[in-house]
Amino acid sequence: MSRYDLVINGTPYAVEILSVSGTQATVRVNGVAYQVTLPVGVAAGSQFASPAPQPKAAPAAEPRSQTGSPPVEKRVAPAAALREGGEAVRAPMPGKILDVLVQEGASVKYGDTVVLMEAMKMENEIKAHVAGTVLQVCVQKGQDVSVNDPLVVIG
Repeated sequence: MSRYDLVINGTPYAVEILSVSGTQATVRVNGVAYQVTLPVGVAAGSQFASPAPQPKAAPAAEPRSQTGSPPVEKRVAPAAALREGGEAVRAPMPGKILDVLVQEGASVKYGDTVVLMEAMKMENEIKAHVAGTVLQVCVQKGQDVSVNDPLVVIG
């Protein structure tokens, strides 16, 4: 249905909204499915129609370990390693880069495919979530990546 890259307490999460029925939703956070309850009075269509995620839905989707603390995630490259003034398109799951479809300096539109990635024996198109100019290409063909690794930076 919809996909969002959220940062909660400094930790990046890839959130996909799979279905919404009344105040119940099924979401996938970093590849794990969860049932969440939306705030009362939220219309199923209007909450998720815009590309900007609503902050009230995100905390309910934050995964917890059995101890109740947030999961320990692999941290991404420090911000200093990425080109400043840009927005990183990150790997939504671990996989292997099949092809990089953009070069530094290329113009991209929202929704353009920037990287082809193999994960779980499937080819996945990784799309730009912002429009702009490619400031940095962080991966190359054949490279293995982990979840949330930066693939390209768009400014």
